[in-house]
Amino acid sequence: MNKPLFKSLASLSIGLLVMGCSTSAVITAPPISYTNISPRISELSVSDTKRWGHLDLIRDTIPGMSVDRAYNELLKKRKGQTVVVGVIDSGIDLNHEDIKDVLWVNPGEKPGDGIDNDGNGYIDDIHGFNFLGESYHEQMEIARIIRLKIGTETYQAAAKAALDSKLPEAKEGLPQLQQIEQFVSMAHQNIQKELGKEYYSIEDLEKYSPKTPQEEQLVGVLIQVMGMGQDIPTALADLNQGINYYQGQVDYHLNVDFDGRKPVGDNPYDFNDRKYGNGNPNIRDSKESHGTHVAGIIAATRGNRKGVDGVAKNVKIMSLRAVPDGDEYDKDVALAIRYAVDNGAKVINASFGKGFSPNAEWVYEALIYAASKDVLFVHAAGNDGADLDDPENPNFPNDHKLRNSPEISDNVITVGALSSSFGPEMVASFSNYGKLNVDIFAPGDGIYSSMPNNEYDFQGGTSMAAPAVAGMAAMIRSYYPELTAVQVKYIIMNSGIEPQIKVMIGGPEGSEKSFAEISKSGKIANLYNAIILADQVSRREIIL
Repeated sequence: MNKPLFKSLASLSIGLLVMGCSTSAVITAPPISYTNISPRISELSVSDTKRWGHLDLIRDTIPGMSVDRAYNELLKKRKGQTVVVGVIDSGIDLNHEDIKDVLWVNPGEKPGDGIDNDGNGYIDDIHGFNFLGESYHEQMEIARIIRLKIGTETYQAAAKAALDSKLPEAKEGLPQLQQIEQFVSMAHQNIQKELGKEYYSIEDLEKYSPKTPQEEQLVGVLIQVMGMGQDIPTALADLNQGINYYQGQVDYHLNVDFDGRKPVGDNPYDFNDRKYGNGNPNIRDSKESHGTHVAGIIAATRGNRKGVDGVAKNVKIMSLRAVPDGDEYDKDVALAIRYAVDNGAKVINASFGKGFSPNAEWVYEALIYAASKDVLFVHAAGNDGADLDDPENPNFPNDHKLRNSPEISDNVITVGALSSSFGPEMVASFSNYGKLNVDIFAPGDGIYSSMPNNEYDFQGGTSMAAPAVAGMAAMIRSYYPELTAVQVKYIIMNSGIEPQIKVMIGGPEGSEKSFAEISKSGKIANLYNAIILADQVSRREIIL
């Protein structure tokens, strides 16, 4: 698993016609335009930190999507239609206080009777379907290719080379982080006891007189950590996150002897073997949080004074559990896309990806099928800080069979991630980019959303940027249901804000590029502008 002012569309030749005309009140507000903006000096408030992706670039100097402004100024007195969004991800906590009221319910299925009441081929699929059965941990595709000898010898050799480049780091990094975590934890507990307080500052440490050389060393480590801008609890949390990451790689993801699919009982490389999984897409593991976080970004119940507000209202979330703790299977992804399409989804969010895809053709065919049924597919660009236009950086799924070749369909939008800091560091250090293969950027670093068991927390990744755009797409389809998936895609891409600035890409060791050079649109997704443009297209003031 692994950034974006309103432009004239006069030169855009897409060859599409609007099939209907909105009858709601005309929107006369002008779109938001980029002007020279000074980087924000003051820190975000606690409340703004939790919803920065909804803020406005011009008013708040934060590269958000102007979600709050769109609701307050454009949509306050308007009603939209319900839109189903398929979320292909890990399981979702179906009982979460901020999600349970926005779950899709299959109208033709009776819960718990063991019968496929609606005849769609899936039993008891009340809120979606679970293509992973009771499995959770899984290998990366490169480990599966080696274990099962998938593909040609050349393909297997490439997989082995990829695994050999990753596994040593995990094996060396795991004990190193464990040792550091133990040392920092011991130092932290010791100084808490000596100072007589739970929370302390770097000034407290500098004033403290160590009693022994060992204690002097412990205090020195704490000062060093806090001098990097982190408090100790946050640093320990980061260390434990790293430990869990490397532990998962060693035990499951890069372990060629592990078989995570065994509990499912199917052959994941046989597309005709489809009698597997079950109708319960709930979470199976306490750490299975990704799908719940993504669902909250899209559509957490707005205005209920709990946790967070999703980008979109008038949405029902269809849960499609198909992404394990490891790499997803092409068969599961293809079938999940087809399930979403056949059961009424108009937008599909796909916050996952991998570098090897032995059965990519199954997914391509599913994407083409989704296009034929007018369904938009929103995909995360990936988290390797890499240029996706470079043939050395494949990322699946995608919308081109050959690198940088014509798109197989026009219903796929690929999203990179932004941080909350407008300026040179606006692009999240981990985000992939590409003038040809990333379409737009959206908020994705440090995003606060729902977590299992009625909890909330921050997560970062292009996995968080994609659902922000999926929520935007759902809003357009809710208020302007006559617009096609292709029109919605181009509205999102052409209504964004285009900062005329240079940004760092690829992290601290990366390079500087113009923001306009790192995605096809060169823009930040913006809901306010998208609603204005959708209204114009709906009224045929602009013809796509």
